[in-house]
Amino acid sequence: MKQDVLVAQGLRKAYGDRVAVHEVGLSLKAGEVLGLLGPNGAGKSTTVGMICGLTVPDAGTVTLAGGLSLGNDEAGYKRRIGLVPQDIALYEELPARMNIELFGALYGMAPEVLKRRADEVLAMVGLSDRAADKPATFSGGMKRRLNIACALVHDPEVILLDEPTAGVDPQSRNAIFDNLETLKAAGKALIYTTHYMEEAERLADRIVIVDHGRVVASGTQAELFALLPAAQLLQLELDGEPDDVALQGLTGMKRVGQRLEIGVADLARDTGGVLAALAQRGVKVRGLATARATLEDVFLQLTGRALRD
Repeated sequence: MKQDVLVAQGLRKAYGDRVAVHEVGLSLKAGEVLGLLGPNGAGKSTTVGMICGLTVPDAGTVTLAGGLSLGNDEAGYKRRIGLVPQDIALYEELPARMNIELFGALYGMAPEVLKRRADEVLAMVGLSDRAADKPATFSGGMKRRLNIACALVHDPEVILLDEPTAGVDPQSRNAIFDNLETLKAAGKALIYTTHYMEEAERLADRIVIVDHGRVVASGTQAELFALLPAAQLLQLELDGEPDDVALQGLTGMKRVGQRLEIGVADLARDTGGVLAALAQRGVKVRGLATARATLEDVFLQLTGRALRD
């Protein structure tokens, strides 16, 4: 079993009477993407701020593999962390390459190493041909990709990405996803905050769902979907309208006119049984479609409201 490269325990942060983060804990392994999912204002950015050292927690600890922490070696800790902030942090009037080299110099990188790494991260984010251009001339998506390059220049083992696709075009969004999958394959450990369930579903190996500063659930997608009464859905178009007596005894069923929706735990295993039960009742099925639960459904089940409320 892989060792945890980062462990956060009991993180708490309050601003006056408002508790932004309450007893948040999480862990992260090499080659893993951990999705931190929740609505705006849930405490995701504050949690990331405490992990990277920009925000001082009122309580709790964050430790890297080997026992390294902000308390015992702040500089060493930060050298192993890369941050892509929610708000783009670039020097707009400096060329792209110079932005990257400036960030690398802050980490004390040797000039020859820094030059090589600048070339590598520019190529990775697809900006090699714009290295001499100023970010002021870039699109929002290009700025975001340059920000990612700046966070990677010192080759950190843990990378924190706070809403990295905010305000970017679809092409840049897909390019960012490709970058993250490359980093994961290289063994990097990533924490990815988002309020877009589809991003978490695509990228994350494990997901921590937060709401009002608290962890309401965590686990793999399969583990989270197991919290639902039914994680998958059969949508059946009926031939005619059967009477209610014929449908009695079918659990997890919702009827709308000539359409039935039946929740099942496993489509491959349960579909045949549902169709057989309907046939025994004389109910004829004209068409069949399937759907599966989403993280939006999980959030609704746990909190009683939609993710974007």
